[in-house]
Amino acid sequence: MPLSPRSPYPVVSSSRLAANIARMQTLANHAGVRLRPHAKTHKSPVIARMQIEAGAVGICCAKLSEAAVFADAGITDIRIPYPVNPSNADRLLVLMERVRLSIIVDDADVAVDWSGAMVRARKVLDILVKVDVGTHRCGVNPDSPDVVNTITRIARLPGLSFRGILSHAGHTYNAESPYALAAIVARETEIMIGLAKRLREAGVPVEEISVGSTPAASLAPTQHGITEMRPGNYVFLDRTQVGLGSATYENCALFVVATVVSRPAPDRAILDCGSKTLTSDGARGFTDLPGYGAIFLSSNENQPDASIVIERVSEEHAVCRVPESSPLRPGDRVRVLPNHACTVTNLTDRLWLASDQGALAPLTVAARGRNW
Repeated sequence: MPLSPRSPYPVVSSSRLAANIARMQTLANHAGVRLRPHAKTHKSPVIARMQIEAGAVGICCAKLSEAAVFADAGITDIRIPYPVNPSNADRLLVLMERVRLSIIVDDADVAVDWSGAMVRARKVLDILVKVDVGTHRCGVNPDSPDVVNTITRIARLPGLSFRGILSHAGHTYNAESPYALAAIVARETEIMIGLAKRLREAGVPVEEISVGSTPAASLAPTQHGITEMRPGNYVFLDRTQVGLGSATYENCALFVVATVVSRPAPDRAILDCGSKTLTSDGARGFTDLPGYGAIFLSSNENQPDASIVIERVSEEHAVCRVPESSPLRPGDRVRVLPNHACTVTNLTDRLWLASDQGALAPLTVAARGRNW
């Protein structure tokens, strides 16, 4: 282990990380909902334990392999809000021996297959039905005339314990204004509460109504009747969250430290953090956020230098447009606020936790690459 990291490397402010965890837990408590953070953002059992110690009821994981890492670390309540195929029943049954596990379904035939697998194993699996509230990715159509019958059929299958309904308003990330974002959240609430009411009237108990996204989290107190929220990105935050009003630059905890490796032209500088570090994700928000990250210089720790734009990335290079007057020279270091923190985490073996005094400590990204 080197005494100091070689660039490029991701650094996380310990104090900002702790403040972000505390802030979201306070928000959930104020809204009267359970907080179940999505761990795919940090992929770290250490950070998951920080969230649970602050009051979270458990975590979400993206895939079974990711969940296994957290189970190995002693996390005991894991939800996978992803449509796990029943061909993975053997893997899921192993996990069920160690943790309280729940998954989602959005297809009655798939639910039947899960029922069969659980009956054969003499187990009972907690499930929630995913509802499409406008993202149009996964989920049952809440406007379908058969939706109540479909969920009723799923809820009554042997070997399955129907816990409730779950949504992800991922289209909040495409909102063009705070008003549009609020409208999306209001519509999500209307759909979920309305569907729960119809199910209860049909004799189907609905214990949980789970929603989740960091952009929508601040509106949780307006979502009356919701029981659980599942934001993930909030632990680190990133340039997109700033663009969507979910954070300020002063809240953002994860940055990439990069080195200027070339100044081949007066208006161009090259950093050593290409797409293998920053990814090629663009930023989203209420205003245009050009480039592949925001550059912070040591002269201003809390505001990016808007005159420097990462115009393109190749695998190892970040090509920046800079003013001719920029003093950047090869060997200089900058901090880059990534457009999307979650993907950056999955590209590195370790994060470096920074104290307010500047001391660095390595933190292994234990679930890195666990994408199956």
